[in-house]
Amino acid sequence: MEDLTALRMRLSPGERLLWMGQPQRGLRLSSSDLFVVPFSLLWCGFALFWEKNVLDSNAPLVFRLWGIPFVLVGLHFVVGRFFWDAWRRSRTRYAVTDQRVIILSGGWRPQLKTVPLRSLPELSLTEEDHGRGTIAFGSATLPFGRFGWSGWPGMSEPMVPSFERIENVHAVHELIRNAHLLAA
Repeated sequence: MEDLTALRMRLSPGERLLWMGQPQRGLRLSSSDLFVVPFSLLWCGFALFWEKNVLDSNAPLVFRLWGIPFVLVGLHFVVGRFFWDAWRRSRTRYAVTDQRVIILSGGWRPQLKTVPLRSLPELSLTEEDHGRGTIAFGSATLPFGRFGWSGWPGMSEPMVPSFERIENVHAVHELIRNAHLLAA
């Protein structure tokens, strides 16, 4: 009920809520992890190796401290980023109204993104498993694809407004297409 209230507070007078949802919860792997996981293991392994050798060698304090940020970044790449992404998605809500698409995203500070149905850009659907999928509103021109690189906080968000990993993706896609036709 709290989710519905948060979204309803953002509706304009007379605007009708047609659908509300959220991304799949929990930890997940994505296609970018084919690159990020091996890289993160190499990074973290080297940083730990460096730090252990520096500590064992009785090196000056500056060298002992130098490796700590690299170890922390490596640990985030290996483990922390999955928890960051799960936390961000757990705080994200989506809505379709008779006038616009709404994305209320989580993170340190909630962000509100809206896409008016009248000027809806390219609409693309990526089907995943069990009726789940992603609807993107526009196209990204980044070298890493529509979802960017999910290694660092803030970089796992889609590069274009998107409904990430939602249930019944085909039905929601059709609802958005029909609402767009009625709004135009």
